[in-house]
Amino acid sequence: MPKTIFHILTILFFYTLPFQGNSQNTTTNSAEQTILLNLKNQWQNPISLSHWNSSSDHCTWPEITCSASTGSVTILNVSNSNITGEIPPFICELKNLTILDFNYNSIPGFFPTVLYNCSNLEYLDLSENLFIGTIPADIDQLSPAGRLEYLKLEANNFTGDIPPAIGKLTGLKSFYARANLFNGSFPEEIGNLLNLEELALSINGFASQAIPSTFTRLKKLRILWTTQTNLIGEIPQDIGNMTAMESLDLSENGLSGNIPDGLFQLKNLSILYLYKNSLSGSIPSSVEALNLNIMDLSNNSLTGRIPDEFGNLTKLTGLALMFNELSGEVPASISRLPSLINIKLFINNLSGQLPPDFGRYSMLRTFEVADNNFVGNLPEDLCKNGALIGVVAFGNNLTGELPQFLGNCNTMQVVQIQSNRFSGQIPDGLWTATNLTTLIISDNSFTGQLPEKVASGLSILDISNNQFSGELPSGVSSWNNLRVFEASNNLLSGNIPQELTSLPQLATLLLDGNQFSGSLPSTIISWKWLNVLNFSSNRISGQIPAGFGFLPVLNELDLSENEFTGEIPAQLGLLRLNSLNLSSNHLSGRIPGEFENAVFDRSFLDNPGLCSSNPTLGLSSCVSEARKSKKISSKFVAAVSSIAAVGFLLALAYTFFIIRGYTKKKHISDSTWKLTSFQKLDFTESSLLSSLTESNLIGSGGSGKVYRVPINRSGGCVAVKKLCNSKRLDEKLEKEFRAEVEILGTIRHSNIVKLMCCISTESSKLLVYEYMENRSLDRWLHCEKRSSSNTGSVHHIVLEWPKRLQIAIAAARGLCYMHHDCSPPIIHRDVKSSNILLDCEYNAKIADFGLARMLVKDGEPNTMSVVAGSFGYIAPEYAQTRRVNEKIDVFSFGVILLELVTGREGNEGDENSSLAEWAWRYFQEGKPLLDALDEDTMEPCYLEDITNVFKLGIFCTSLVPSNRPTMKDVLQILLKCVPSDPCGEKNGRSEHDVTPLLKTSKRERSLIDEDSSFGSIVR
Repeated sequence: MPKTIFHILTILFFYTLPFQGNSQNTTTNSAEQTILLNLKNQWQNPISLSHWNSSSDHCTWPEITCSASTGSVTILNVSNSNITGEIPPFICELKNLTILDFNYNSIPGFFPTVLYNCSNLEYLDLSENLFIGTIPADIDQLSPAGRLEYLKLEANNFTGDIPPAIGKLTGLKSFYARANLFNGSFPEEIGNLLNLEELALSINGFASQAIPSTFTRLKKLRILWTTQTNLIGEIPQDIGNMTAMESLDLSENGLSGNIPDGLFQLKNLSILYLYKNSLSGSIPSSVEALNLNIMDLSNNSLTGRIPDEFGNLTKLTGLALMFNELSGEVPASISRLPSLINIKLFINNLSGQLPPDFGRYSMLRTFEVADNNFVGNLPEDLCKNGALIGVVAFGNNLTGELPQFLGNCNTMQVVQIQSNRFSGQIPDGLWTATNLTTLIISDNSFTGQLPEKVASGLSILDISNNQFSGELPSGVSSWNNLRVFEASNNLLSGNIPQELTSLPQLATLLLDGNQFSGSLPSTIISWKWLNVLNFSSNRISGQIPAGFGFLPVLNELDLSENEFTGEIPAQLGLLRLNSLNLSSNHLSGRIPGEFENAVFDRSFLDNPGLCSSNPTLGLSSCVSEARKSKKISSKFVAAVSSIAAVGFLLALAYTFFIIRGYTKKKHISDSTWKLTSFQKLDFTESSLLSSLTESNLIGSGGSGKVYRVPINRSGGCVAVKKLCNSKRLDEKLEKEFRAEVEILGTIRHSNIVKLMCCISTESSKLLVYEYMENRSLDRWLHCEKRSSSNTGSVHHIVLEWPKRLQIAIAAARGLCYMHHDCSPPIIHRDVKSSNILLDCEYNAKIADFGLARMLVKDGEPNTMSVVAGSFGYIAPEYAQTRRVNEKIDVFSFGVILLELVTGREGNEGDENSSLAEWAWRYFQEGKPLLDALDEDTMEPCYLEDITNVFKLGIFCTSLVPSNRPTMKDVLQILLKCVPSDPCGEKNGRSEHDVTPLLKTSKRERSLIDEDSSFGSIVR
């Protein structure tokens, strides 16, 4: 019996053990679930974590992984969960956490040192967030026991140095710090991480430094990415010791010297990026890196031949050697590489014939050999395996007819073979290749006629300087996606068909130097985007169609050297032309008043029947109908003479009183006024001078005063800006005057204020502009604040969101034109809300070009002697370096966007900070965007677009210029914010149309596309 009881007690004891353990696990799990639910509350209950609730087992939540043995949380992965709050200290109460992933959220603040208490961490990912500040000097406290193996900090806003203490995290296998704002250095102590396998420091602004010699001790390092980190000096000669290396990216630095032989001895190397450095010498010929998959040595100063040994790289898919000084022939063995997909050899000194086997043994996609000295034919088999998308071979001495493969290659997208010596006809199938978008075959000796049909997606067609003949086919109306059609200097003939005017996307049309005849089509159906039109040097007759005057964006018009007759249509005066040439025709009559200024002094030559009232145009003076009439009777002459005598006496008396009035009022008495007109004028200089009175004064500033001057009885006005000094104009004002005249006198755009004329003497200068009824944008945005603070009264001006967005788009169009459509580009340098003027319909126009400058040519200095602009709008790099480029205007425009959405002034952030700085900090701290918006814009139906414009403003004011968009990109984003139905449905436009562009830009900066060098085949 006792023995039986003993057995029973023993069994009961062992049976109770698991239940005791489960009880402890249950207690632990309950505590950990409470911690997780507290985390969710701390982060303000993001929708992505809505399934975190006490009614379910937290170990079943997708973001959580629990230990199979203990049931405790070991992995917390909340990547891409829209977390905007900080990481709280109690997160480390999850004692067994080994993996913590916060990637791709919006977590603000400094590096979370609270994680020092997570003592078991092996993997920590803080990438793609909004962290700021420096990496702590005691970063090694993150893992004092050396457990941490993976540390990822990419795509944040960390600054300063990477501290030497990083070298004490001896367990690290992977360290990623790409795409931050580091501006200090990275330490040699990284070389102490002997277990390191992956190191990525790319896309930062580190101070210039050489590759630390200690790096070559990292024998286990497989990945080293340091593109755009300001590395200088030579690549270490003992780099061949890093035997585990698989992917090496040292591109876009300042590296010099030769490529060391040891680099090509790394047998595991598969990806090699050395592009955009200053490497010189020849490419090592001893190649043992037979696993190479991609090699990019482009944009250096490499000389000598392409090594024959490259033919042994049987795994090579991409070879980029462009922008070097390589010479000799291309080894035939390279053309037989079985894996070759992309080859880029353009802009070298290569010569000889192209190896005939390219495309025969591999799935070749891009073949780019432009700007060399190649002779002979194009290889016949480039598209043999049906994968070719682009042939770029312009600027060589290639001859013969095009291979027939081009007519059977439906994958083809781009063909650029201009500036060779090709002849014969274009293969029929090439015109209609299914995917063809770009066909540039100019400057050859091709013959034949143009086809009725072309590829449906063809966007660019350039056949200039060939021997094509015949008429333009009526089927040209089906070329619907054509944006650029250049056919200059061929043998084309017949009439310009009406069908050509129906192309909706056409932006450039050049048909000059052909044999076209007959009249032009009288109606223009669809040329809404036509920017450049050149029909010169043909035999076109008849009258110039008045419809040209209604082409909304036409910028250049050349109809010279034809047989046009009749008068110049007055409608042409509606155009904002940078270039007009109607010379060498048979035109007659008076030229439109808008062109009677010095800008168009070469536009009307060799038209004997034309006349003008402006003698500087080189045309005969217009004779009035009265003087052309028959002799007038003597009585009538006597009567007219009497009237004239009386009129003379009256005029003399009037002049006496006017002169006396001028003397009394101390008006400008200079008798040497010089007027230069840029538009048709319906006023005189004397009428302007007499109206520069205090009663007409509407503004004043550091450079002078601005007057509103009536010019006719119907209420028309101009704005006159008077620059003057007590003696002579000082140098600063003189420069501003010259800049304003030089730029505004030559450009024409509906979103740039129109300069009518300038009037000058030695001591005073007047600039006469179109009058903008609604004055400046800042008056509408900030008038109430200034009125209440200065006078105690409130004058409330409401500018609702649709008008604000309209203003932003119009101003963006003006800047986009200056940056992208002017040659050379124009940089304003003083973009601010007070320089955005509004007409009676709130159409915005950019004004005040006194500080503007045209971008200099390559090789010339592009810095200014002093920084000019207004506080709050000046880009930080401009203030520091005085370097001028388009991105300084983008920064200033970003400030205007922030003004439009917040109602704050550009210099108004908080204490000692600008609006841009305040907005960045506000966004990084994750504060509610609604609290930052101007209450006048708070229509609920517009909030999505307003917040997107706020984010765009932050994007434009990035501290790193390369991270800012171009004005062309800015304009496209703003256009997406325009609702098709105000305060109604957006026609299905998703919130993701704009926001991801701003959100994912950081991801795009941080990721290195392994095939990025082979993405674009159009130079």
